[in-house]
Amino acid sequence: MRSILKASALALVTSAALATGASAADKLTGDLKIFLDTSNPAPRATFEGIIAQFGEMHPDLNIETTIIDRDAYKTQIRNFLTANPPDVATWYAGNRMLPYVKTGLFEDVSDLWQGELAEELASTKTAMTIDGKQWGVPYSYYQWGVYYRKDIFDELGLSVPKTWEEEKANCQKIVDSGRKCYTIGTKFLWTAAGWFDYLNLRTNGYEFHMALTAGEASWTDDRVKKTMANWRELIDMGAFIDDHTAYSWQEAIPFLVDGQATAYLMGNFAVDPIKAAGLTDDQLDFYQFPLITEGIPMAEEAPTDTLHIPSGAANKETARAFLEFVASPEVQTSMNASLGQLPVNNKASVNTDDKFVRQGFEMLNEAYALAQFFDRDAPAEMAKVGMEGFQEFMVRPDNLDRILQRLEKTRERVYK
Repeated sequence: MRSILKASALALVTSAALATGASAADKLTGDLKIFLDTSNPAPRATFEGIIAQFGEMHPDLNIETTIIDRDAYKTQIRNFLTANPPDVATWYAGNRMLPYVKTGLFEDVSDLWQGELAEELASTKTAMTIDGKQWGVPYSYYQWGVYYRKDIFDELGLSVPKTWEEEKANCQKIVDSGRKCYTIGTKFLWTAAGWFDYLNLRTNGYEFHMALTAGEASWTDDRVKKTMANWRELIDMGAFIDDHTAYSWQEAIPFLVDGQATAYLMGNFAVDPIKAAGLTDDQLDFYQFPLITEGIPMAEEAPTDTLHIPSGAANKETARAFLEFVASPEVQTSMNASLGQLPVNNKASVNTDDKFVRQGFEMLNEAYALAQFFDRDAPAEMAKVGMEGFQEFMVRPDNLDRILQRLEKTRERVYK
């Protein structure tokens, strides 16, 4: 995604500070400890600006910020939540929250999900809810969907598909033209998981998908087999580029740019690399993954970054004020302009010059529910074995029964 200038973003943060918290400027005192996994330059600068403005609103507050490399953060979070918890910590929505909710390490913040804020953050409420309670607030997300060559669609007389039958009909015409329907690079596995997620969400619905990733449904269930049968229709058609196991997601981009493939199921972070490789807005466009099963509500894939209050936090009142500040439309507008991502708050503004940002914001705000991506919704070991199975299936679809049995054995072990 393209970003609005950071200077403008920080100016908006200042406005947000004045609009959101001036009335409480002299009420928050003591220490506020914040742990962040935003070690990359853009998110680090964004959060430093946000925290500085919150500090200006509350001059009697001493804010201590610790920034940890994202990979190291993932291995350290359980330890610091247990032994030396901060007041605010970054993490992720969906089942990635589950271990810390079930062990009592995250604070219930359902009180923040009331009134206007609940309406403004409604698209992510399901992803933030466990046992009927909310355990954090979202600050940013981005859409997944199908990025496609509009010029090639026009050449072949194709329209944007709304249903699975239309998707397959388009694909057959593309294959008949000597092209592949989809580029993909499965060297690092997770791209295949994107296909499984969308096919399962559209075939069986959000509730079953989340039950499966939570270990509550069997991988040998006929509903999973139906998802895989839908996937196999494309595989047997020759829809995907050859030798995709040899390519990373970036290395798969040239197939789209060169016109050897006409579409890419991917997150919006791929737009800038695709454009850098040579495509223009006139050539590249976006559509929502189509309906498969009639009556299944349209859930979307939208990895969501979140803020939480550890249950052992020393300054929970101030932590709540910070979470409420970050969830406000003004702050979400500014920080996501700087991050180059989408604000969750439906009253926030987006970069209207970027059609992909506009399309994503509208699609996610209208979504029935949001999945967080397979390797966030499932535990790490289940995600690894699952994604290995998805990649194997794309190359050797006849191995399906063995793959599903292997996934089922892993489920029985992992979710004990």
